[in-house]
Parts: sequence; structure tokens; C-alpha cells
Amino acid sequence: MTPVLVFDIETVPDVEGIRRLWALPAAMPDAEVAELAFERRREKTGSDFLPLHLHRVIAIAGLFRGGDGLRVRNMGAPGDAEGKLINAFYATVERYTPQLVSWNGSGFDLQVLHYRGLVNSVSAARYWEMGEDDREFRYNSYISRYHTRHLDLMDLLALYNGRANAPLDELARLCGFPGKLGMDGAQVWPAFQQGRIGEIRAYCETDVANTWLMYCRFQLLRGAWDASRYAAEVALTRDAIGKLEGEHWREFLQAWPDGA
Repeated sequence: MTPVLVFDIETVPDVEGIRRLWALPAAMPDAEVAELAFERRREKTGSDFLPLHLHRVIAIAGLFRGGDGLRVRNMGAPGDAEGKLINAFYATVERYTPQLVSWNGSGFDLQVLHYRGLVNSVSAARYWEMGEDDREFRYNSYISRYHTRHLDLMDLLALYNGRANAPLDELARLCGFPGKLGMDGAQVWPAFQQGRIGEIRAYCETDVANTWLMYCRFQLLRGAWDASRYAAEVALTRDAIGKLEGEHWREFLQAWPDGA
């Protein structure tokens, strides 16, 4: 079987980069740098959501479904440098050429990884293959929005119409899955400032588990899997999560009723 890698990233403002771009004092506290960036963004757009190139990656979680089973983990260790985390993601793509699956990956996660990969001098030859060396990638690459080697479930289900996008949390819960637990994206920066990187990494892991379950349901929807294959994959997922350590996984299972 083609291995599947469901992924999600968490980010915070790149305060060091913002200091450099805006010639801010080195002694200016991180919180003040970020707040200044938020203020300028609100004045310009009405939202404090920063441009994607000013997001620093602090966590990348992956759920990997291969021929030997299913596993979920964060890439790297807490406190690893951004470049090391991004290298770990692209190294997985390099090694396995997996089917990539995301929720809004083409609208956020991959774009951030592109920009921050440049910033950190990352090399990702297999990911950027578009048919020059491997003809199969000419017709199905990770880069093209309408190819499926990277499947952005949110984008596809909305038929590439942003006005029709559905949030992962709500759609997952409508399908009987746990949805988001512990925090949401807006809480990541405050949690990071408080040193709660473990909670952020846990949140990122549960997001990829929800996305994987939505992918399973999508495979049933589009007829790629029959009901028995779908049930087997969901059962495998429940069993694999049950063997993982961490309070977030116990909460995940408690929020996931049998039969969903």
C-alpha cells in the first residue's frame, strides 16, 4: 500500500525575524514584538493573523499509516530548532514518498513550510519534484492544487471554494469523532509564552488523528474503501491510539464513542 502521512503544524510569531525586518531593539521583549506585529496587521487587514512568512514552526505532528501499522508522533523533540523540525518532515517525504493528507494544508501548513524552509536552508528534492526526473510527478505532484499526491481535504470537499470551507473541529464532531481537545490555534502563542510546549505538541497530535479519521470517512465517501475496510481502519486507529501514552489520548478516546 502507498503509505499515508497526515500532518499538521503549529506556529508562533517569528519575533526574531520581525525584529530584524523592522529594526526593532534587541532588548524589546518577545511579547511586545508580537503585539506590535499584531497591531500593525490589524490596522492593515482588520485581523491580527500574521503573513505566513512571519510564522515560526514550533511543532509538526504526523500520523503515518504504512504496511506495518499506524503511528502518531511529533517530529523532533520539544525545543528543537525550527530547521530541524522542517527537515524531519521533508526527510519523511524523501524516504517514503507518501500520500500527504491535511486539513487546509494548501492554504496554510505547506505554504508556511515553504517559506520557513527557505529561511532555514532546508533541502526537499522529492517534495519539490514536478516531473523533471520522475515522470509520474508530471501528472501527480505534491505542488499542484488539483493533484492528489497532497490531498487537502478541506479544499477538496469545498470544491476549491473558500466560502464553502468547513472547520475541522465541527465537521469531525458531526461525524462522531472527538474534534479539537485542549486548545485551538488562537491559544498556541499564549501557551508557548508560558512554556507549555508539551500541550501544544499534544494538541497537534490530536489534530492529525482527527484529520486521519476524516480521511478514512472520505475514502468511504468516494468509494475507495468499502464499509468493511473503513471499519477495519477505524478499529486499527482506535487500537493504536489506545496504546499511546499521554492524557490527551485518554481524553481523545473518551470523546470518541464506539460506533463512530
